[in-house]
Amino acid sequence: MRSSPAAVLAVVSMLFCTPPGAWAAGDPAPALQTTARAAALVEAHTGRELFLKDAVQRLPMASVTKLMTLLLAVEAVEHGKARLTDKVGTSEHAWSMGGSQIYLAQGEEMSLKDMLISVAVGSANDASVAVAEHLAGSEEAFVADMNERARALGCTDTHFANATGLPAPEHYTSALDMARIMRAGLAHPLFMELSGIKEYDLRGGRFKLWNTNKLLWWYKGTDAGKTGWTSEAAYCLAASAERDGLRLVAVVLGTPGPKSHFRETMRIFNYGFARYRAVNLAGAGEKIRDLKVDKGHRQTVPAVTGDWVTMVVPRGEEKGFESRVELPAAVKAPVRRGSRVGSYTVLKKGREVLRVPLVAAYDVGRAGLGEEIWRTMQRVYGEDKPFWQP
Repeated sequence: MRSSPAAVLAVVSMLFCTPPGAWAAGDPAPALQTTARAAALVEAHTGRELFLKDAVQRLPMASVTKLMTLLLAVEAVEHGKARLTDKVGTSEHAWSMGGSQIYLAQGEEMSLKDMLISVAVGSANDASVAVAEHLAGSEEAFVADMNERARALGCTDTHFANATGLPAPEHYTSALDMARIMRAGLAHPLFMELSGIKEYDLRGGRFKLWNTNKLLWWYKGTDAGKTGWTSEAAYCLAASAERDGLRLVAVVLGTPGPKSHFRETMRIFNYGFARYRAVNLAGAGEKIRDLKVDKGHRQTVPAVTGDWVTMVVPRGEEKGFESRVELPAAVKAPVRRGSRVGSYTVLKKGREVLRVPLVAAYDVGRAGLGEEIWRTMQRVYGEDKPFWQP
């Protein structure tokens, strides 16, 4: 139910003379320099591209991979396919994982919640594989799900070979694709909760986890993200930060030395927060108006926004926006949840700069014959007494 991102960005870009991606690598005078091999800065709600450097280059991503592992796990919990209280066992394959780990013993069990915290906070490879096997039966089946989900998100430069990020042929992403995956995760409160945990006591306090994403301490507004490092991928980070209603996602791949992924991400965030402001007119799923339903078993249905009504503009351009709601007087039953019923249009100086669909908040079926007869009698004889009374 999204309006076309390309169309929206084209209009907004012409209005403010700041084309999306205008500062990608290769421009004569880039507005920002970074040592990352590839980088992307996007606004989280709309996906507007604010800074790009070689952002579609296919590169290894190390443990930033685990953002997709977490996304699939969180969606499984939300859809009722798994519970945080599930007991997750450790196979020989999960036990054999090297790199970052929580040193699971073969056959050891933990709750799914503790396993996911170990993935999000401690970047544990053994826990990542245990989760993958619990949710899909095998790591290979889970990886197939990872690739399917990436395609559904529009990732054209991403392919997963495992659930951990350990070096493997044909395991790669791009900065722009990883920003898409990160944005998808941010839509889930559980994803935010897990990746925002700074420290955690595992095994009853006998094993301490500290979040590998030090921006949670070092950069104001940071509340989610995932680090990664291998000798092949160098230092990588995908992170989210919010200030004054503007939420940004930054991805850096292949920064050269220890802590460089943090330093480069902070520079990119500083660039974004210094140059841009958010004009948030309505959140996704926000009720705009009750809409009459003809011949429905409910007489009204809330018309809600199908997406964020958010403008990302250069500082100083925050004022002068107007909104217009377009809804019919009524819709006919049946009405399906998520079906488009109208539009929320944003204008500046009389020009349309954004159009977001308004959708039905829930299903409304047709009223039965008896219900229709009763309503007719109520209209004829009044609401306060049975139709048979004079």
